[in-house]
Parts: sequence; C-alpha cells; structure tokens
Amino acid sequence: MGTDRLDEVLDAAYDCLTRYGVRRTTMDDIAASMGVSRSAVYQYVRGKDDAFRRLAGRLHEQALRRARDAATADTPYEVRLHGVLAAKLDLVLQLAGDSPHAAELLDARARVFGDICTSFTTELRALLTALFTEAGTAAGVTPARAADICVAQVVGLETAPRPRDLLAPATRALATGLFATDARPDDTP
Repeated sequence: MGTDRLDEVLDAAYDCLTRYGVRRTTMDDIAASMGVSRSAVYQYVRGKDDAFRRLAGRLHEQALRRARDAATADTPYEVRLHGVLAAKLDLVLQLAGDSPHAAELLDARARVFGDICTSFTTELRALLTALFTEAGTAAGVTPARAADICVAQVVGLETAPRPRDLLAPATRALATGLFATDARPDDTP
C-alpha cells in the first residue's frame, strides 16, 4: 500500500470530518474529496471506520512524537514539561479550531477510535512520569501523581479562554510546585 496515497485518503477523511462529522461522512464523500472513485479509496482503507481510525491514530501519533521529543530534549525540566503539555494542548486546539466535528477524534468513548485516545493519554502520563522520575518531585508527591496533576491541568486549559497564553504560566506553576527543589527553575525560591 502506498503511504503517500494512504495519506491522501486520510487527508480527505479529515476534510470530510471537518465538514460533516464522523457519522455523516460517507465513503463517497471521501472519494469525492480526493477526486477519485469510491473503489479507489477501498484500495487503502476497509471503510469509513477504518479511515477515521487511521486518521485518529496518525494525529495522536504526531502529537506523541512531539511530546517524546520534548520529554527527552537536552533542555531544563520546565522547558521539557512545557513541550509535553503543549503537544497535548496543540492537538486539542488544532482539532477544535478546524471544526467542532474534528473534536470527535478526541473522544475516548468513541467506538471506532476510543482506544487510540486512551492509549495517547496513557503514553502521555508515562512520559510525564518518566520526566518527574528523572527530575525528582517535591516532598509527598510521587512522579505518577505529578503526571496526573499535569494532565488534569492541560485538560482544564483546553476549554479556557486563550489557553496557549495560559500554558506557560501554568507550566511554571506546575514546575515550581511539583519538581524537587534542585530541579525547579533558577528563580524559584
């Protein structure tokens, strides 16, 4: 299967998703968006559900790649934390900004791709837990608990006004409160 052609199918599926949503999109819509026949689309996906599942997987994997790169970068812990949280927030804001329907790809309860959303959050928590394990956490806070707090914080930012503007100060507050004293930003008392 040609990866370029599969990407075209997924791009067309995303185009249809933003216009019609998952339920209202048909294979004919995806084919029309690509300018090909429906049978041509079936060469790359088994059906509409398969197309949306692969699309959700691609988008979540791209965000995870950015999060992994941030978590392992040779930068201060606060910068790494910000990068991981930004990968999650950017995914949500991109989808919500493109269309209210696109946010359907983030629904962990969705039958077709809910497991992808759940796996994404699990992997994000694992990256954050590893980061807090490496950096050390404040007294009384385990790395896993610190990761859960961070995920909850970024989920809260997803619906806030101007969430990207709030991410940096939220990250600083998290770093100050959750990292061990020697891993905190230089100007933290």
